[in-house]
Amino acid sequence: MTEKSTDIKLHLLEPRATEKSYLEQTNRIYIFPVKKSMGKQEIAKMVEKEFNVTVTDVRVLIRDGKKTKFSKGKHAYPGITHRQDKKFAYVKLKQGDSIKVFEEPEDNKTSAKDAKKVTKEAKKADKNAGKENK
Repeated sequence: MTEKSTDIKLHLLEPRATEKSYLEQTNRIYIFPVKKSMGKQEIAKMVEKEFNVTVTDVRVLIRDGKKTKFSKGKHAYPGITHRQDKKFAYVKLKQGDSIKVFEEPEDNKTSAKDAKKVTKEAKKADKNAGKENK
């Protein structure tokens, strides 16, 4: 039993940062690659402990490894091997909880008009600098 607890402590959880996982976040679902030996309860405890959130549901997916061809030389008969299987956990959080995965701008106060002003001022400064150099 102590092996499992140390195993959990050594495993670092990091949510996947892909387009599909970004779309799933709108439904409060986060995707984590996990060890094949981990169960749903262990995954839920790890996520709650590491990110200080409340887990409501855990779904688990095991993706089979792809077949790959290999050869041991020019005239050797090529063989087929498999890549390792991967296990992913789809973790749903309680309403209001979230995990920061993607970099988001902290200051959303700048509007589109302010951004246009800044770019116009930068262009004017570049033109003025170009005229002075001539």
